[in-house]
Amino acid sequence: MYTYEVIEHRQKGNGVANGNAGNAAGNGKNFFIKAINFTAPTCIIFSSTIECQFDSKVQNDGTKEVYLDGKVVGEIIKRQDNNDIKVNSDYDIKYTGGYSKDGKTIYIDRDLPKAIAIEGKTIDLVMSIAIHHELVEKWLIDDAYDYQYAHTIATKIEREYVESLGIKWESYDSAVGNELRHIFSKRLSKSPRDLDLSPYVATNDQDALKEIRESIEF
Repeated sequence: MYTYEVIEHRQKGNGVANGNAGNAAGNGKNFFIKAINFTAPTCIIFSSTIECQFDSKVQNDGTKEVYLDGKVVGEIIKRQDNNDIKVNSDYDIKYTGGYSKDGKTIYIDRDLPKAIAIEGKTIDLVMSIAIHHELVEKWLIDDAYDYQYAHTIATKIEREYVESLGIKWESYDSAVGNELRHIFSKRLSKSPRDLDLSPYVATNDQDALKEIRESIEF
């Protein structure tokens, strides 16, 4: 049985999303609910008459049924995982990590170490940054989420993954932050032509956009 954390529920038909509150019962209403398993990571969207609360935990056994407290509460209509995702570290990426427009490639900067030692443990940065942050962020952006919200959720998933390895988030954040600052400060010389520029547009980072466009490899 796999556990998923609810990050949003949306009432069918009115497009109204709610990520912060929910009722124990849906009063006959129908909802689309999005939930993420941080271990894999895997994202599911399921249909339910139960308005599951933000941060609540649901389970799935690999079939279409979704369970809450041992009872079936919905059926999966969409599932996303990292099985067909390619990670590319051949380029300069201004924000250290990024993704292609079609979401099939996750980019990490070529100067980012593939792994670092923290608290006597080695952590794979490809897994923590590329798969547990950038991929999750891209899933949400492609589903019309605001970049800042997508980034917040992706950071939460990254943190849960790191802490599941027995590493303190503060230690990880400090060590990785040093790498990120170094990468951000360098001048780009080779950017991928299919890089999704959504994060840079959302933050109105005109300097980064200019630098990326000038360094795109054709």
